[in-house]
Amino acid sequence: MTKVKTETGIAPARRAHGAVEDKPGRAAAAVIDSMAGASAYLGARVDLERVKPKSSTRELYRLDRMRELLRVLGNPHENVRMVHVAGTKGKGSTCWMVSAMLEGCGYTVGLFTSPHLVDVRERIMVNRRPVSEEDFVRLTRAVAEAAAVVEGPGGMGQTTYFELMTAMGFLHFAEQAVDAAVVEVGLGGLLDCTNVITPEVAAVATIGLDHTQILGETVEEIAAQKAGIYKAGVPALIVDQAAGVVETARRVAERVGAPLTVVGKDVDYSFRVEHPPAGTGGWPTARLSLTTRRWELEHVAVPLAGEHQAHNCALALSIVDALADRGFDLPVDSVLAGLATTKVPGRFEVVGQSPRVLLDGAHNADSVKALMKTIGQWLQYDALVVIFGCAADKDVGPMLRALSMGADKVIFTKAADNQRAADPAKLAKMFSDIDGKPAMHAPDLAAAVELAKRSLTSNDVLAVTGSLYLIGDAKRLMMARAGGKKK
Repeated sequence: MTKVKTETGIAPARRAHGAVEDKPGRAAAAVIDSMAGASAYLGARVDLERVKPKSSTRELYRLDRMRELLRVLGNPHENVRMVHVAGTKGKGSTCWMVSAMLEGCGYTVGLFTSPHLVDVRERIMVNRRPVSEEDFVRLTRAVAEAAAVVEGPGGMGQTTYFELMTAMGFLHFAEQAVDAAVVEVGLGGLLDCTNVITPEVAAVATIGLDHTQILGETVEEIAAQKAGIYKAGVPALIVDQAAGVVETARRVAERVGAPLTVVGKDVDYSFRVEHPPAGTGGWPTARLSLTTRRWELEHVAVPLAGEHQAHNCALALSIVDALADRGFDLPVDSVLAGLATTKVPGRFEVVGQSPRVLLDGAHNADSVKALMKTIGQWLQYDALVVIFGCAADKDVGPMLRALSMGADKVIFTKAADNQRAADPAKLAKMFSDIDGKPAMHAPDLAAAVELAKRSLTSNDVLAVTGSLYLIGDAKRLMMARAGGKKK
């Protein structure tokens, strides 16, 4: 693959049809000479991840503008072989497992995920290492120049934060000449700006009710949006789930001409949870058996905690199996060795002991249910204290009912600087109405942690969950306190 190099390391922005010049873009890009400058430029854009969705929000999802932005940049995505993954829950974990397996086979692998937890550079990775600050600044400068062309006189409106980040990711992967890139859909699928790619494999993880203001009121409507990433002639996968969801995906696949594999039917798999000997202090392990046309795997250790991760692992292995049909050299021993290295930040991540502190971005009802079940199965404790915050536009009631089934005490709070965050006092009242027990609330995570510390003992578990932005706050708080101790 030939890399196009200039003094900035990328191809210069081309002029869009009708654009007279790109001097305004170069002027805007000139001030992007540091991470602070890059963050300021990107932060001034509409960030659909943080704004409260309305019926009009859907109009901001425009693939024509994304295509034009990439055209001005030289269509870098056309030079990269990609895997595309959508879903309500499990898509992030699936992406991380696929990336780890490909890397285990010796490939250089790009990974594009969202949102980030602490550092925006986490969204764009090569071999699971974030893009460097120097490259991030340079990439931001490049897309700023291109965006100015797209947005110029008679242009297509302002590019969004996620469009720019996606373009930066594709540009970086092309520059680095990665062997493959694993791309997580931001929201939905059909209208998501990542859906400009023609991947090697397109896969859909578990679907539930989420972002209903934009994607639809039923799981079937949402499934149609998620399956919108299927492309003609490209292997399409979906993990077996509600019949209406699978049938919707099948109709979409047939309409576009994508061969569909239902993981759980066309690919057979089963799993069991293996518990360690009593008193050893070890964790249970889900062990997966899976049969494809190529592989017959038995008792594969799922690298992530929870029964739900067995389904994600089956999907990830099926994606890799499909990639082997597309010409990738994927020896099974190397695949499984790579799988074993998978770790996903903010997913059942234990960050402290005595008491154990657990971070998990369970941001919908099904994920909260899975978390409560996994904590009960995977950990031994006296009491479970939960710090919880979520977006106001979520279907909050089912999430709170799931919390009430497992938590001994809940403290509600909210992520900092997030317009979508639900009011903690309102969440606490809703929880009390559902559970019949009083709940506590705090204005921010630091205050919530101080409340939790008053009742925690060394054999308890403190789980911070809900919004991934809240998980990011928890990681920043830990880093700040660790820095203070060192000083």
